[in-house]
Amino acid sequence: MTLLMLQALLGWCTVINFGVLMLWFVLYVLAKDWMYRLHSRWFSVSRERYEMVHLGGMAGYKLAIWMFNLAPYIALHLIR
Repeated sequence: MTLLMLQALLGWCTVINFGVLMLWFVLYVLAKDWMYRLHSRWFSVSRERYEMVHLGGMAGYKLAIWMFNLAPYIALHLIR
């Protein structure tokens, strides 16, 4: 695998992962009550804890995208 191929792979991974993050955010905003009712049937969770888990999960996922996809993509772009 060449550096160009690796850079392209990381670029597309970044785009796809940000798409997943945006879908998660839109579903959370538009269907928050439905999602809470669905998950509260499976797990005993308060609304505050549910929101904290989702917001923390989104923040962690975004950080992982930056660290594992976007930062290496930028580094490969800089050394090329």
